[in-house]
Amino acid sequence: MERRKSRVLAMTVLTTVLAGGSLAACSGGGGGGEGDAESGTVRVTLANHVWTDAIVEAIPQFEEETGLTVEVTQLGEDQLSAQYNVQLNAGTDEIDVMMYRPLQEGKLFAQNGYLADLTERVSSNADWQWDDFQQGPVDSTTFEDQVVGVPTITEREVLYYRKDLLEKAGLEVPQTLEELEAAAKQIKEQNPDIAGFVARTGKSPAVTQFSSFLYGFGGDFIDDEGNSSLDSPEAKEAYAYYGRMINDYGPANVSTDMSWPEAMAIFTQGGSAFYTEADSLYQNATDPANSQVAETVGFAPMPAGPDGSKPYNVPSWGLGINEASANQDNAWKFIEWATSKDMVMQIQKEGVPGPRTSVWQDPAGTETYPEDLAAAIEVSAENGVGHDRPLVINVGEAREIVGDPIVVGITDGDVDAAADAADEAFQQFLDDERE
Repeated sequence: MERRKSRVLAMTVLTTVLAGGSLAACSGGGGGGEGDAESGTVRVTLANHVWTDAIVEAIPQFEEETGLTVEVTQLGEDQLSAQYNVQLNAGTDEIDVMMYRPLQEGKLFAQNGYLADLTERVSSNADWQWDDFQQGPVDSTTFEDQVVGVPTITEREVLYYRKDLLEKAGLEVPQTLEELEAAAKQIKEQNPDIAGFVARTGKSPAVTQFSSFLYGFGGDFIDDEGNSSLDSPEAKEAYAYYGRMINDYGPANVSTDMSWPEAMAIFTQGGSAFYTEADSLYQNATDPANSQVAETVGFAPMPAGPDGSKPYNVPSWGLGINEASANQDNAWKFIEWATSKDMVMQIQKEGVPGPRTSVWQDPAGTETYPEDLAAAIEVSAENGVGHDRPLVINVGEAREIVGDPIVVGITDGDVDAAADAADEAFQQFLDDERE
């Protein structure tokens, strides 16, 4: 652990050189531009994450295979965003590889020209196989038909449920949203102290999980013309359904500011029969040390709405190359290695869901996952939608707007009116971003 901590350094203070003796190989110890390209040093900025820990541990292998030296800066999410905001805006060439959130800042980075076009690179190595990456994550790392990033960590929404409660009620696992509502209603009626359903309720945090319901009803945040579609009949149905599920069948006196830790706690402490959430959080429910339902939790694909089962299937993180870097060829070598089948397999076996179809289809890639979760993920990957929030520049503000009708529904308010108001506000937001 101390070895890993030593690598977590602020970019503005220091950069750690990761292989023994490699500092001497650097011209000037990591200067910018052409010097680094000639010295074979790749400067990589990563977020604190389990995926990052695994990559950092394996970097000496990459250095030995390639003869390159890797300098890593590892930061928390807030620090990372702050550094990118300052350095990329200033046109820095001191970052080669950058770990970024495709759905949070991807559009901003691509639109501002911070991310290099990788379109030719991803198709130039047949052995690496770009077509092995799931379509949803690929869509999220593509901007205006240009590939600007490679997905590294993925997640989808699945249904968590209590096997014991379903068995007691004589119910099958719900396959549709209609069946989910009926089952939640029945279980709550039979067990007054247990909620039939729980999910995120906070205006902004709930948006990502609500998105799968929205797609299942046939809606989306933005239509094909780039305009708000929050007032569509499909969106209004989805808002009403999500709100009703928590208002009618949720925990007593439920708050309207829950993110995943609060909702997960209710489920893992035995307080709910059903819970829809990101599959990447499953260990919170299956660890007996933290979960009272560890022995009875089950997983299933997102129940289908009128338009089918359409959970989000997104990359929470990806790797891109700084357009201003003079070391793009070596930067790409690092990305190819970090996202190769072997590395994706190795990291996925440690519990970090990867983006490669072949790894999910290989029994070795799912051996550490509950069998029913692996099956649900496979289904979700095929049907998944490549975004779980509006694809805009100012994502935080957009989530506040589109999330308002969720809270109105949860509190049994006028969902239609709230959706109309949100649609007007979101359209203005979109118009302002285009100016």
